[in-house]
Amino acid sequence: MRSRARVVFVVLLAATLASAFSSALAYQAEIAYDRGPVEIWRLAFLNACFWYAWVVLAAPLVWLCRTLPLDRMPRRALLAYFAGVVAGAFLHVAWQTTAQTFARWYWAPSGLEDMTWATFWTKAFPLQLTQYIDWEIVTGAAILAITHAAFYYKEKEQRALHEAHLEARLLEAQLQMLQHQLQPHFLFNTLHAISALMHRDVQAADRMLARLSDLLRLTLDSVSRPEIRLTDELEFIDKYLHIEQVRLGDRLTLEFDVDPEVLDATVPTLILQPLVENAIKHGIAPHSAGGRVKIGAKKQGEMLMLTVDDTGPGPSERAMAALSTGIGVSNTRARLVHQFGSRFRFEFQRHPGGFTVLVGFPFRQDQHVASIASFVA
Repeated sequence: MRSRARVVFVVLLAATLASAFSSALAYQAEIAYDRGPVEIWRLAFLNACFWYAWVVLAAPLVWLCRTLPLDRMPRRALLAYFAGVVAGAFLHVAWQTTAQTFARWYWAPSGLEDMTWATFWTKAFPLQLTQYIDWEIVTGAAILAITHAAFYYKEKEQRALHEAHLEARLLEAQLQMLQHQLQPHFLFNTLHAISALMHRDVQAADRMLARLSDLLRLTLDSVSRPEIRLTDELEFIDKYLHIEQVRLGDRLTLEFDVDPEVLDATVPTLILQPLVENAIKHGIAPHSAGGRVKIGAKKQGEMLMLTVDDTGPGPSERAMAALSTGIGVSNTRARLVHQFGSRFRFEFQRHPGGFTVLVGFPFRQDQHVASIASFVA
């Protein structure tokens, strides 16, 4: 409703400005040709009648455009448009003749004593018709063209908005699918570890189940959210690593190196878990001496950099290829592509001190998050 009122206001304003402009031109022409005393109010009246009459006549032409779109039924629409423009032109000439008749009787009645309104109108109408019909038809056609342009522009905007909504919904659905695919993968791996532990240490397996219960509560809290706060992600990883510590004991050492200023950053949900799981699987578990897993987070320029570092030798070339196509890593890369396009980094780095996975994406803050000191080195 507000949009329609705005359109009506703009049309009336345009008609008023056009009326004032054409009145000024007519006034200048009257002075230039020295046709005697210039009746400015008569010129203003006639030009206002001309433009405001087209405002009224534009309404059925707009309705015609809306009812018979040119792209759906072109032949029928063109015939209707032609009939509408011609009818509008005739009606406008008739109205303008009536205005001319009134103006002549009101402002210059001399010489009309023996003539009635009807007689004057009947004589003036054919002259007006032959003189202005081409201009009237052009004006009507211009109204149709402008109306079509406005309709197509609005339709294009609505289509673009609809496509944007569909794309956003598709992206959200894809992210949820990837997230839901990751959660069973993590759960099955954890249950498998508990099953193996049951044969060696029942009490440790019991503690692991209790911590898994806490972990699943956190998972259910975040299942419908594509993004969470980094502090919540670190809390999840902390509980996950404690589960792994029950399984590996002293062979697994944990370390967090998190810059306090990034704790309120938003990150994709469960972005670190598959990377930490791979670090333990390939860098810690296969070696009797165990090792350390270090989680890092810092801001670098406009990017948030997350690292998962382990002291293992890193996977072999064959294992690296398998790692890149595994569910966890593949889903992580797919989620980064969906959420950040090309604005992310996802790299594997083998170095003398171990193996590091780096994930970087644009830094965004959540102002409602309080820092959690336990994750700050």
